[in-house]
Amino acid sequence: MEVFYYVVFGALAAVVAGLELGKSGKDRVATTSAFNSFKNNYVLVYSLMMSGDWLQGPYVYYLYRQYGFDKGDIGRLFIAGFGSSMLFGTIVGSLADKQGRKRACITYCISYILSCITKHSPEYKILMIGRILGGIATSLLFSAFESWLVAEHNKRGFDPQWLSITFSKAIFLGNGLIAIVSGLFANLLAENLGFGPVAPFDAAACFLAIGMAIIMSSWSENYGDPSESKDLMAQFKVAAKAIASDEKIALLGAIQSLFEGSMYTFVFLWTPALSPNEEDIPHGFIFATFMLSSMLGSSIASRLLARKLKVEGYMQIVFAISAVTLVLPVVTNFLVPPSSVKGGSISFGGSLQLLGFCTFEACVGIFWPSIMKMRSQYIPEEARSTIMNFFRIPLNLFVCVVLYNVNAFPITVMFGMCSIFLFMASILQRRLMVVSDLHKSSTKAQEMIGEDEPLNP
Repeated sequence: MEVFYYVVFGALAAVVAGLELGKSGKDRVATTSAFNSFKNNYVLVYSLMMSGDWLQGPYVYYLYRQYGFDKGDIGRLFIAGFGSSMLFGTIVGSLADKQGRKRACITYCISYILSCITKHSPEYKILMIGRILGGIATSLLFSAFESWLVAEHNKRGFDPQWLSITFSKAIFLGNGLIAIVSGLFANLLAENLGFGPVAPFDAAACFLAIGMAIIMSSWSENYGDPSESKDLMAQFKVAAKAIASDEKIALLGAIQSLFEGSMYTFVFLWTPALSPNEEDIPHGFIFATFMLSSMLGSSIASRLLARKLKVEGYMQIVFAISAVTLVLPVVTNFLVPPSSVKGGSISFGGSLQLLGFCTFEACVGIFWPSIMKMRSQYIPEEARSTIMNFFRIPLNLFVCVVLYNVNAFPITVMFGMCSIFLFMASILQRRLMVVSDLHKSSTKAQEMIGEDEPLNP
């Protein structure tokens, strides 16, 4: 493997280590032992859940290609996953609010384990079923677990500010360290030990089973609105009304859809972008490098949140930077002549793009705990999972449209489109900050008027 990959990985590791070791008192928050126990339990479970997801990441595209499917066939498989998440996500989110978030988390484990099992079959229909199950699981992963955490945190009476600690730690480990180890472990299983590209999926199923056992034995159940009078349609109406009546929630949903839609498109595009002429690239190691970049971002986010900087303010900059990084493939395509030689090592243009993609992943690392913090502030508890899955409808629709037309447009066009959406997210984030400040000012003024009323006969 080329020295370039080790240099990038080593530099990122040094920066992350420096940030973590250099934390000052301002970067730490005093908590209680009860909270620490609760936090560690959630972070352990979340890390196991994410390891089940991350182990699959580096080899999904590669496995399908090994089975003989072309880019169009693979695109349709990805569409099945995102389409499933779009169609069933809101339903499973509502069921999580009504039937219990713990049950929903267990359902995630079962669905994803079954999805992993389907990867053993080269039959297109079986793989399609696996993608549908994976789409349902993804909806639960990004709604039920966070909803359970916020409700349980509040039920136990912990300081609301401590939620940021759990979010940051979960992303740092689950989306950072665990993802890095998963990428390297997947590379070890598939290539170094010669078990092939299906081996990481078997390992993922094992970790998911362990996490499910911990959930069943140590988590209590909580609900959104357990009222027997509310069916699924009534819950949909509650969620839709909350989004329509509160501009902050609508803006937050639009921001999340634009960023995550671009992020999931990037997941599909990075492999062909770095190896347009079938260059020999270490998929698992590059994936681990991306996750180390995400870990760097979450480390930065933990410092920003600990110092109580306004999330709505710094995220404008993060979205703008991420937009610049995804326009890099377009720029390098014009400035660096593409190689016409098949195979070989990564090109100079590919090396530049890899550095840009690492920067984008750092922005992703900042995004996750920050968006979680904003969701905990703005989304009402009674329909949290439902609303969060409503947010996923436009992002899944966007990704499905992009992947359906994957052969119709050059990769540079799709990266350019993602960059535009990220710039739009930055603009909407600015609007969210303005609306939030106006709401706080209005609320404060009403409270002052209420305090003065008894003094005026």
